[in-house]
Amino acid sequence: IVIIGEGGVGKSAVTIQFVQNNFIVEYDPTIEDSYRKQVEVDDEVCILDLLDTAGQEEFSTMRDQYMRTGDGFILVYSITSRNSFDCIPGLRDQILRATDSSEVPMVLIGNKSDLEPDREVTKTEGEELARTLKCKFMETSALNRTNIDECFFEVVREIRRKEGGGGGGGGGNKGGDKKKKERRGCLIL
Repeated sequence: IVIIGEGGVGKSAVTIQFVQNNFIVEYDPTIEDSYRKQVEVDDEVCILDLLDTAGQEEFSTMRDQYMRTGDGFILVYSITSRNSFDCIPGLRDQILRATDSSEVPMVLIGNKSDLEPDREVTKTEGEELARTLKCKFMETSALNRTNIDECFFEVVREIRRKEGGGGGGGGGNKGGDKKKKERRGCLIL
């Protein structure tokens, strides 16, 4: 799962809150950090490989590589930054080009929902953009841990839907539920 968005939107804060249940206070621009976490999503255990990417413009040339390796994406903007929101459609287009696909598992999140007085992007705008991009949407707060687990779990569900042909009921696990199947980014046990 690749976490992507402009600089300062809270990608690292969201990722570290998910992996370590800890909120980082100081902003330290990320170049690239990777994490691994075992979770249970819908009664199925999986190990997630997470890639927290650089949002700064000087690292934008690295994005194609991140995008090619991802099975699923969390697109992050800050509700306090109109610019970070406006950049999301371009990031999605880059993902589709890099993966040479018309549909990629992704979730759009509006982070920093705890900063309501500083809001520049409404929840309705986030929901409308998600409909346009044909992906799930939720607002998160890394500080308050609001929807942190849920956004990662939803990407896992989207990956499973794509790999399973969109069906429910466990049909997406080729080879049966008891066998171990490795996917880039998710190890299903």
